[in-house]
Amino acid sequence: MISPKGTTVNAALQRPAVGAAARWYAASVFPGKEDVAERYLRLQGFHPFIPRCEKTIRHARRIETRPAAYFPGYMFIALDVALQRWRSVNGTFSVRSLIMQGDRPLPVPSGPVERFIALTGKDGLLDFSGGLTAGASVRILSGPFAEMIGRLDRLDPAGRARVLVAIMNGEIPVDMDSRELVTIA
Repeated sequence: MISPKGTTVNAALQRPAVGAAARWYAASVFPGKEDVAERYLRLQGFHPFIPRCEKTIRHARRIETRPAAYFPGYMFIALDVALQRWRSVNGTFSVRSLIMQGDRPLPVPSGPVERFIALTGKDGLLDFSGGLTAGASVRILSGPFAEMIGRLDRLDPAGRARVLVAIMNGEIPVDMDSRELVTIA
């Protein structure tokens, strides 16, 4: 890894110094500067995580898709507040501050960040599909169409799905959360 001044940084500094008591904390960063904040936090030995998704940008009659922060202006940092110098996060370039409760950082509840990490694909983007593919037969798990079988028409990167359900000799499109679906063989 190359530091901001162009010198090579030792690989040992890239590994996070996170103990067993580490928790995830949210930090507010300047909008659009998530990558810069992540780089500087890694240089200091912290372990940041930014959930990313694809974002379509239209400008000057061009359409471009690029990775963007799922929560613009926020990122997560694994910290052990008893061992690490967490106050230096607040002084990091592009970081506004840790989300605080009084004079101590407020930890994120256990589960959501770990779930985002599990949903992150090899490309670094969130993948809400859960193995679902367009054209597959699916069973709806909850809601007014629970236990009905349908065909997955489309799935967007935000986790919304359109299922074609056979009702009264026709296929009716139903939009729902992809977590409410399971593929059937």
